[in-house]
Amino acid sequence: MQKQWLLLLLVMSCYYNIVQLLGAQNASTGLIEVDVGLILDLDNIVGKMSRTCIYMALDDFYALHDQNHTTRIVLHTIDSKSDVVEAASAAIDLLKNFQVQAILGPQKSTQADFMIDIGKKTQVPIISQATSPTLSPSDNPYFIRGGQNGSSQVEPLAAMVKAFGWREVVLIYEDTNFGRGIGPYLTDSFLGIGTQVRSRIAMSVSATDDHILQELNKLKTFQTRVFVVHVLPSLASRFFLKVKEVGMMSKGYVWIITDVLTILLDSLDAKVINSMQGVLGVKPYVPNSNKLQNFTQRWRKRFRRENPDLDRFELNVLGLWAYDSATALAMAVERSRIGQSKFKKPVSTNNLTDFAAIGYSEMGPGLLQAIKKTKFRGLSGEFHLVDGQLQQSTFQIVNIIGKGETEIGFWAREYGISKNKRLPFNKNDTNDKEDLEAIIWPGRLHVVPKGWEIPTGERKLRVGVPVKSGIDEFIKVERHPQTKAVIATGFCIDVFKEVMDHTLPFAVPYEFFPFETPNGEPAGDYNDLVYQIYLGKYDAVVGDVTILANRSNFVDFTLPFTESSVAMIVRIKDDGRKNAWIFMKPLKMNLWLTIVVFFVFTGFVVWVLEHRVNKEFRGPPGKQVGIIFWFSFSTLVFAHKEKLISNLSRFVVIVWVFVVLVLTSSYTANLTSMLTVQKLQPSVTDIRDLRKNGEYVGYHNGTFLKGLLKREEFNLPKSRHYSTFEQYDDALSRGSKNGGVAAIIHELPYVRLFLSNHKYCTKYTMVGPIYMTAGFGFAFPKGSPLVPDISRAILNVTEGGKLTQIQRQWFGQEAECAEQDGAKTTSDSLNLKSFKGLFLVAATSLISALIISLSTFLYDNRVILASNESSIWQKLIAMAKNFDEEEVNSYDASKKTNRANEVMVVPANCPQSPTRNNSQLAEWNFTDDDQGFTTTENSTPIHETIEIVETIEAKD
Repeated sequence: MQKQWLLLLLVMSCYYNIVQLLGAQNASTGLIEVDVGLILDLDNIVGKMSRTCIYMALDDFYALHDQNHTTRIVLHTIDSKSDVVEAASAAIDLLKNFQVQAILGPQKSTQADFMIDIGKKTQVPIISQATSPTLSPSDNPYFIRGGQNGSSQVEPLAAMVKAFGWREVVLIYEDTNFGRGIGPYLTDSFLGIGTQVRSRIAMSVSATDDHILQELNKLKTFQTRVFVVHVLPSLASRFFLKVKEVGMMSKGYVWIITDVLTILLDSLDAKVINSMQGVLGVKPYVPNSNKLQNFTQRWRKRFRRENPDLDRFELNVLGLWAYDSATALAMAVERSRIGQSKFKKPVSTNNLTDFAAIGYSEMGPGLLQAIKKTKFRGLSGEFHLVDGQLQQSTFQIVNIIGKGETEIGFWAREYGISKNKRLPFNKNDTNDKEDLEAIIWPGRLHVVPKGWEIPTGERKLRVGVPVKSGIDEFIKVERHPQTKAVIATGFCIDVFKEVMDHTLPFAVPYEFFPFETPNGEPAGDYNDLVYQIYLGKYDAVVGDVTILANRSNFVDFTLPFTESSVAMIVRIKDDGRKNAWIFMKPLKMNLWLTIVVFFVFTGFVVWVLEHRVNKEFRGPPGKQVGIIFWFSFSTLVFAHKEKLISNLSRFVVIVWVFVVLVLTSSYTANLTSMLTVQKLQPSVTDIRDLRKNGEYVGYHNGTFLKGLLKREEFNLPKSRHYSTFEQYDDALSRGSKNGGVAAIIHELPYVRLFLSNHKYCTKYTMVGPIYMTAGFGFAFPKGSPLVPDISRAILNVTEGGKLTQIQRQWFGQEAECAEQDGAKTTSDSLNLKSFKGLFLVAATSLISALIISLSTFLYDNRVILASNESSIWQKLIAMAKNFDEEEVNSYDASKKTNRANEVMVVPANCPQSPTRNNSQLAEWNFTDDDQGFTTTENSTPIHETIEIVETIEAKD
């Protein structure tokens, strides 16, 4: 017994001496030991990998700075055993018993969620690789994310979906903080590219295989075939095996996994990898380097030595983040120069819990700032914390093929998707599937899945069709007399069948469901029919359904397959030729007045030019006024016979005759047109006239046209609805005053069909369009992936000429109705604008001739104008008398010249000839008494005999 006690004392003495020796050694080197906690799940492979990386990081750091460092981290490792409570308990233990200045770990977001509160309370930095976006360093200042935020991967995921044009996805996530955190970010990112998250499926980590099968069978009933999976390997191992089992890893399916699962593919069993063939994934890109290759080799040796039972596992970015985080902490501890001070305890510890009695770290704030400022080139790339977390700019896109993954491209925020990670700086941001390497899709196919399918083994596409009577050419719904099967026919149905059965590159089974009551009557109007899609009763609506803005709030429409707009059907007026004043209608009133003014003005100008030289334009005042009107209006029928002497008047008349020729020709042509065509003018030209005059208007029953009339503020009691063309004819024939209508508004395809009938085209015509619409289209649920494909198919049907063939089949050739053709060319009255140029030429010639004539006259009478002894009134009277005197023209002067060759002896008292040149005018003496004028005798004596030789120059 004594020997045993002696042996125990000897062991204790040795232990005490060893501890003293080690303490003396650290004291002699001057190193300050800094306690740091390490909390990892050592029961899984990631925890083991991270532990090895962290220890190697500290070894490498202190080996590189052997002579320079003044501190040394002492790790205290605790296994959290993949349990939240164990992780929290480990943190409290480290803080209470070891007073650690920082904690590395934990790995899981659920564990970190509680621990960061502990770090905030004790001012101890928590450095974790937890990726959940719900953990925010900005809200928790003592939380340092030593990895990237999980939300940073949503951009490359959205870029992939956009590159392949998928319009819908289903999100499958793990029902934990890790899984739920990324959901809102993914949804917003997909909405930003026009893709909807059709459904979100939360999978419990403890879900049984039966529950997984149940969820997968539910997914098989969806049309959507693109699935984004955000789960950890433990759940993924069971999930994808069941996916393979139910046949959902086959043709037409798309599976995309998020970064954590892509990173940890090596941890999955080979059987699981085999069930994931064709899956796409993203993960952070790690640039290769010699340092990384050297470390990887060293890590493999040490990891296998520490974990001999694990034979297949490769180093990934999670281990590199752990390595870089430990290195950053060591650098921060060295830079902050932490002293021996530990935790500051509360002043009184009475009645405090163990956690409250821990206190807080005095060195924590300084260490936290030192960590955030640390920046270096690590194994995972650039280690740079922004807002307390690593930044990641490049992602690698992989395709699971064979036993592992194959790189097919990269995504970077600067340039989008690309095959090459090194791109020129001028590369544009792209999201194109051509920028990726060839992909092998599920089912070992190379054709890109379209992203949706009609569920096999389930109901067909439920297509609602309207039920109506009357006009059957567009759509008609009947039931088979024996089988009661729905039989839908008509133009709209044939277009739909052509698109679905012959133009789409894939098969879509469908069946028609009439929108009717049990007794076969319409169950509502077209708005009610379209709304059934929103309620989930129908998957589509096909028929003469007009694309309207209010309907597009509930459904998505394809491109239209008919003409757009709304027009009016009105009666043709047939009383044009019975109008006694129709001869006045070819010309507008302003043109009539202008012509009259020019007739009078032209006659006046010609009279001015001819009055002094032409005897036919002289005489009593009444005769002269008559000649003015007679000459000008006689040119209308080219019946003027007056001989013109002045060259200016000849010029004026030539121009005016040309104007008259154009006017009479235009008048004749337009009058002829009116006498034959005017009877085809519509009785109504504007819907506002109908409203103002209180006329009745008809519309097709069950359509949106009733709402259109209401929007146009039309009095609804003044509207009547009809269903057949025969009813249209009867209502229009009777008119508003006899229980009918003045006009019927309808969509353009119906109007053209109505007027194509010879029975109606002679009596009615179209007015409008009066309202624009987008035409007929097929309706589908909001965000339906069928819409873009069917729209493209409609374009192919239209451009290929098949639509024209269908139109001819149902509507026949368009009627060649002479009345309708004439109605389209109805002549309107000509107005002044049409002849502005013509009248401008005429006015220019008239005014120019008048100015030249008056200028010549004023020049010849300049003596009178220059007189200073007379008033203005006296001058005007003298000028008027001179203008009224006849001037000998050149023709009369030539006669007088021949007679003047003979010498004549005139008595001294013989009066002078009344005709004389202006140059021979005597000087005028004016008196104020009689306002008249007399001549004074020339001082030169008058000879008894005068030889007269007159030479008179003709004046124009």
